[in-house]
Amino acid sequence: FSEVLDATFEVLVKPQEHIIDQGDDGDNFYVIEKGVYDILVQKNGASICFGKYNNKGSFGELALMYNTSRAATIVATQEGALWGLDRATFHRLTVKNNAKKRKMYEAFIECVPLLKSLELSERMKIVDILGARAYKDGDRIITQGEKADCFYIVESGEVKIMIKRKTKAGQQDNTEVEVARCSRGQYFGELALVTNKPRAASVYAVRDTKCLVIDIQAFERLLGPCMDIMKRNISQYEDQLVALFGSSDDLKH
Repeated sequence: FSEVLDATFEVLVKPQEHIIDQGDDGDNFYVIEKGVYDILVQKNGASICFGKYNNKGSFGELALMYNTSRAATIVATQEGALWGLDRATFHRLTVKNNAKKRKMYEAFIECVPLLKSLELSERMKIVDILGARAYKDGDRIITQGEKADCFYIVESGEVKIMIKRKTKAGQQDNTEVEVARCSRGQYFGELALVTNKPRAASVYAVRDTKCLVIDIQAFERLLGPCMDIMKRNISQYEDQLVALFGSSDDLKH
């Protein structure tokens, strides 16, 4: 960690400044200190905004990790500040660490049914961007109604998915009802990312639990091929809600 700190350099940016351009060779990895940055991808001659980083996050790692050209253009929308790490230092530090991480997670990722539809190279990219979080029994992992920023895969332990029922007047009944459980290899938190709506349920650890976490930008970039499977699962959620509450309105609001 101290090696990374010693090697970083500050980059002050102005509005509309291009930090990286799609198609260029990767030179630096960037961590955001402040500012808002649009993620633009050229498709069929048009520039499409795929999302944004808002005063947090990091970008530029994929081109350095896989020695490929930049997959997107990142443009500052206001004055901001970044911390950069050059290609050589990034490689020396992260390749060493990722070798350890890959050994830990490769076998596990192979066992996650959702990810079987991905190519091997795509699965390996997911290993590289995974974060890990540990929770104790009873910890709330996701809160119903909040904005979604990541997706979870259960590595060990178990979680329960709880929904507060809506009454006919549109008011929420504060009683939570359990609608599902997830254990090793199962995933949760994708619904809000697929539907672009707030979290439809709360999720709690049932016992000491460890989850692998993928942030929303990486989710959109790397899990596109899995989207059809996730969309099919929405109908299962609807069926569960109808069985419990007589309607699936909770998914629609």
